[in-house]
Amino acid sequence: MTLHTATASIEQVVLPNVRDIGGFDVRRALPSAQRRMVGPFVFLDSFGPVVFGAGEGMDTRPHPHIGLSTISYLLQGEMLHRDSAGHIQQLQAGEVNLMVAGRGIVHSERSSDPVRASGGTLMGLQAWVALPEAHEETEPGFQHLTAPALPTLEGDGVALRLLAGSLEGRRATTRTFSDLFYADLQLEAGARYRLSAEHIERALYVVRGEVEVVGEAGRFGADQLVVLRPGSDVIIAAPKGARLMLLGGEPLDGPRHIYWNFVSSRQDRILQAAEDWRLRRFSDVPGDDDYIPLPDTGARWRFKE
Repeated sequence: MTLHTATASIEQVVLPNVRDIGGFDVRRALPSAQRRMVGPFVFLDSFGPVVFGAGEGMDTRPHPHIGLSTISYLLQGEMLHRDSAGHIQQLQAGEVNLMVAGRGIVHSERSSDPVRASGGTLMGLQAWVALPEAHEETEPGFQHLTAPALPTLEGDGVALRLLAGSLEGRRATTRTFSDLFYADLQLEAGARYRLSAEHIERALYVVRGEVEVVGEAGRFGADQLVVLRPGSDVIIAAPKGARLMLLGGEPLDGPRHIYWNFVSSRQDRILQAAEDWRLRRFSDVPGDDDYIPLPDTGARWRFKE
């Protein structure tokens, strides 16, 4: 894979870390040593495609979050969300599950019984959006949006689906607390898309195929996160067709710490959440009484401008 240096339009290119979460690989583009965040996005994972046989499935056991919203989006397959606020929601390809953790929530993500019985393919992404300081302790919540409920833009070989925030005069009804955008963009062979400079920080994550940033040398392939410089429109081209995620927004209102599944502007708040989870003070997930113990060690990241 070719490494790219910073240019007039491109600030940096991030190569994700890969980790196994019990049967399939997850590629983590954010946070990384090269880049901690893009706008309010502090976490970006992509997973699959993984093929489960009969009797197999996804099993992300109940675990807690604070200080963030999670955005789950599937490209193939389906999974079942449960949380401690009582929400139970099947997520299918092309749909969005948004969970606001705020002051604290616990959730699990598993394959449904029918999928587990027959097997199937799973592929998707999960992003974490850090909440502004004024909303870090907001009431937990959950929102499910079907594919028809998401704004779209189509034409000239371009198909864009807006998952959250605003872009090109369109706004998703997904609940957000800061200026951001998150979109699924598909380009047919030879198609181009102009990404405007309306948001301060922007990046594209290549899911499949290869793309070019017009005026810059080289191509960017699957699993590369390309962070764009602020201030000018860029044209994304796909000579042979491609699919990518677009994301970004206004920078956060200060540094953030991450420890395990907790995000906060205050380190003492994270330590309190960790202690609460260790002592089982969080609410349980109805119908899913499994449990992930607090890790003995973990990395704390302080995000800096």
